[in-house]
Amino acid sequence: LRETLAATGGDTERDMDILRHFKHAQTLRLIAQDLAGALPLETLADHLSDLACIVLREVLRLSRASMRQTTMAEPAFAVIGYGKLGGKELGYASDLDLVFLYRDQDGETVENHVRLAQRMNTWLTSITPAGQLYDTDFRLRPDGESGLITSSFEGYARYQRERAWPWEHQALTRARFVAGDAAIGADFEALRIDILRQQRDTSRLKTEVVQMRQKMHAAHPNRSGLFDVKHDPGGIIDVEFVVQTLVLAHAHAHAALTGNIGNLALLKLAAELELIPRDEALAAHGAYRHWRQKQHALRLAGAQYARVPMDEARPHAESVQRLWRRVLEQTNELK
Repeated sequence: LRETLAATGGDTERDMDILRHFKHAQTLRLIAQDLAGALPLETLADHLSDLACIVLREVLRLSRASMRQTTMAEPAFAVIGYGKLGGKELGYASDLDLVFLYRDQDGETVENHVRLAQRMNTWLTSITPAGQLYDTDFRLRPDGESGLITSSFEGYARYQRERAWPWEHQALTRARFVAGDAAIGADFEALRIDILRQQRDTSRLKTEVVQMRQKMHAAHPNRSGLFDVKHDPGGIIDVEFVVQTLVLAHAHAHAALTGNIGNLALLKLAAELELIPRDEALAAHGAYRHWRQKQHALRLAGAQYARVPMDEARPHAESVQRLWRRVLEQTNELK
């Protein structure tokens, strides 16, 4: 990819199309292997996540190169991936949850960092004759949609320690450095682990997690008569919330829970640490793999929503709900 881009002489439109053709070609290769049964779910998600990271690194390099008036060639600027990108669980149709961090340097201004982030977003989301790279989501930045698109690392750290909502700490369980300044990336990871290992009031944590889950469910009503594998009780989000609760409740005593190893591995780890029964962990593990495989297949088929018949869904959803009751101590009934 780098060699192909170098041959354009800095032609922005050609560079944009080259990036898109590269992403589409690599995705098609993965689809072919997926359909042939040659890629386990976890490996497919790793490859899709690695592909996004490669694209992000090149987009950052090209965006920086196009800002001729920037005073420093290599500003201390880092891209943090959250959500599916952060947890290495990217799917075919996933957007990128991104946070941009910078460190103040002589000759650099906040405006330059904001412009760099906006330039990156333009490269990622613009639709050209070759299509689009990715949709992006910046709502996980400090202060959400009311905040600047970029944050200084120091301000970000202060926000996480002093003003972040509990759900923002939930989101940190699936966050990682993906591009840019490695020193900021290392500081981010140290901060992330420090925040996750804070000792919390477990009862209060569970109440806050349940309240956030209820809000998310209300925001995604499903009147189709089918089971939504992501949003309905017993689906993907329930598993994610269970894992996030286990991390936030127990990482102070078990540092291994801060590892960004994905929900499937964290479920097994929680069982090994005897935080949850092994049989319930494995049942939810199987259900989560099943849901994600269904999601991949339905997205490939062009479905707008990942939904399946209720009778087909029920055994898997009930496995997830058993673990939900175990960890959150109240029901989240399948309807």
